[in-house]
Amino acid sequence: MQKKIVISAINIFQGGALSVLEDCLNILISDYSDSYEIIVFVHDKRNFNSEKLTLIELPKSRKCYLYRLYYEYIWFFFQSRKIKPNLWFSFHDITPNVKAGIRAVYCHNASPFYKLSWREFTMEPKLGFFNVFYKYLYRINTTKNDFIVVQQDWIRKEFKKKLNTVSEIIVANPEVSLPDIKAPDSAYDDRKRFFFPTFPRVFKNIECVCEAAMLLNKKNYDFELCITISGQENPYSKKIVSRYGAVKNIKFIGPLKRNQVLDILAKSEALVFPSKLESWGLPLSEAKIFDRIILVSDLPYAHETVGEYTKVSFFNPEDALQLAGLMENVLKKNIQFDGNSVVEIDSPYARNWNEIFLYLLKADHNA
Repeated sequence: MQKKIVISAINIFQGGALSVLEDCLNILISDYSDSYEIIVFVHDKRNFNSEKLTLIELPKSRKCYLYRLYYEYIWFFFQSRKIKPNLWFSFHDITPNVKAGIRAVYCHNASPFYKLSWREFTMEPKLGFFNVFYKYLYRINTTKNDFIVVQQDWIRKEFKKKLNTVSEIIVANPEVSLPDIKAPDSAYDDRKRFFFPTFPRVFKNIECVCEAAMLLNKKNYDFELCITISGQENPYSKKIVSRYGAVKNIKFIGPLKRNQVLDILAKSEALVFPSKLESWGLPLSEAKIFDRIILVSDLPYAHETVGEYTKVSFFNPEDALQLAGLMENVLKKNIQFDGNSVVEIDSPYARNWNEIFLYLLKADHNA
């Protein structure tokens, strides 16, 4: 009987999480599909295309959270008894009720560890709900996992403080792969471009970079700040676009597919990243590959993600004036970079998807 790996990813449909999932599946296809049947539960098959994956679509999983919980805690149990997988890897925070040789969960939602202010709660009440809700969801079944996978060491430390779990917690940096997009030698036109690819969540701190752009605008600099929101996504984005939409130099270009994001990043002078919370911060890794300037919040996630890099400067995410000064120095071509070094991480630590699966499947290999 062929061995089986199950990836349950029914809540992943966009953004960095989808990019990470795609990178994971690419490794499974290239390195494991000859030895294992790769079964993937997804919300929409159209996001994926491979003859080497067994895709099972559950379109109701995002219509209502009750459907999601039904799948996680009831339906998956009976599926796991039928499939009898060697590994069941839940890709989105919740530990499902399943039977498997090895059980693992990928926890990349860092919102339970974020201290939401009252102002932020009023702008995005849903985040406040999940801030509390996920603290309890993380605890359900968590002790039944053989492994918990997180993207950064600071998240592992939070898990150890707040969860009573005997599971081994692996820090696994996302392995970033890019399509064939080549970065130009400089920005593709005379206007200097700052780019912030993001989905509008209050902790993304979009207003900080908008305020910085307004300060630069008063000095008549010729530049462009592109932000990937439209104002239609949620109340927070609506408020941002309403407040800053008429500001010269700020362009709200709406949500983009990953290849479009990478194309603009490749043609930008700098990535600006004022986010206060990230489980990783994928654009930071992508900007490094393109050798772009990075201006990023001076927070632990950023130092861990950026790693060894010269062309990076950090700023207080509460200080738009400091960010404006860095952006001005970029425009004047006299910025003095802070630089950054690799953050040392204790074992268990995986640097890529192959190392992750070596950890996850080691019990299966020893069987």
